[in-house]
Amino acid sequence: MTVGNSGTGEGQGARKLDFGDSDPLLHAIIDTVRDAMIVIDEAGSIQFFSATAERMFGYSAEEVMGRNVSILMPSPDREAHNGYMQRYLETGEPHVIGIGRMTIGRRRGGGTFPMQLSVGEARTETGRFFTGFVQDLTERRETEVRLEELQNELARVSRISEMGTMASSLAHELNQPLAAIANYLEGAISLLGQSDDEDVLMARAALQEATQQSLRAGRIVRGLRDFIGRGDSEKTIESLGKLISEANALALIGAREQGVEVSMRLDPEVDMVMVGRVQMQQVLINLIRNAIDAMAGSARKYILIQSEPYAHGFVRVGVEDSGTGIETDVAARLFEPFQTTKDTGMGLGLSICRTIVEAQGGTIWAEPALNGGTIFYFTLPRADLEERDD
Repeated sequence: MTVGNSGTGEGQGARKLDFGDSDPLLHAIIDTVRDAMIVIDEAGSIQFFSATAERMFGYSAEEVMGRNVSILMPSPDREAHNGYMQRYLETGEPHVIGIGRMTIGRRRGGGTFPMQLSVGEARTETGRFFTGFVQDLTERRETEVRLEELQNELARVSRISEMGTMASSLAHELNQPLAAIANYLEGAISLLGQSDDEDVLMARAALQEATQQSLRAGRIVRGLRDFIGRGDSEKTIESLGKLISEANALALIGAREQGVEVSMRLDPEVDMVMVGRVQMQQVLINLIRNAIDAMAGSARKYILIQSEPYAHGFVRVGVEDSGTGIETDVAARLFEPFQTTKDTGMGLGLSICRTIVEAQGGTIWAEPALNGGTIFYFTLPRADLEERDD
């Protein structure tokens, strides 16, 4: 690499990097790198500005060549940059060079964006040069914010679903004893007969009032159960692959450190489904997290998520784990409320999954996997076939 003279005006006297005979090849390689590459000299003047840097910052290479790199920085970094450079040249103590950090970049129009900056140093016969590699973190930050919002939304829906499932189960359990109470009260009234005794009349009135209140309580409980049963979410056409990817990202937070491997085998021909987006992501997260818990003692922790065409108008989704499987007596009650094999938890997760899947028009079940683990299957209505049928 050699250095030559370039430009006039603000860039007068600036040195432009020359890659010799390999210049076209190196430029072509650098232009395909996702990170921006910027080279400056000891004075902070820009000597090289890659095509990615042009797109990222909004300047052309000709506009920035020979200008101080601080034009790519917002305040207060812009004003402090020359001081950082001077201190490093005098003391050798790096502020960014050889360390790298997250910072803020400034685009041509004045807008800013988060970026990861890594800086390396090279010494040549003509002096020292500093190469900066810049990664735009905007998309990553937006994804993190999106995942955080989705996580909060799913947590809220999960709490509501748990409360609904609990209320529905309690309604079912309470309805029978309330009906029995009403029957016993009616029987007690009959046993009192038609006596005109004042105490008997008062007892009859009290029992009749108690009967009415027990019947009223039964109607309230049945109304609650019916209301919960009608609580279908709004259904929209969604990409199954996107739902699975987002749910997988949330469910696997902290799981990578446990050595969990995840593979996906999704059929693109059955990607579009008609579902409640948040509710279905809750189902997927519950199943993936259950799979992770089931593999706690396994030597290899492997999850396979797959999709395939099923009966006419449906797609089948499977979440398979390499755990120890489910005992037969537990499998028979797997989707009932308050059934759990965990030390903690209320045992509502799979019951909620069943409620949600059935509300979408599908079914859910579990089967033993060939590897000894478990496969949870559920079906969803396909949106592409619904559109064709219309």
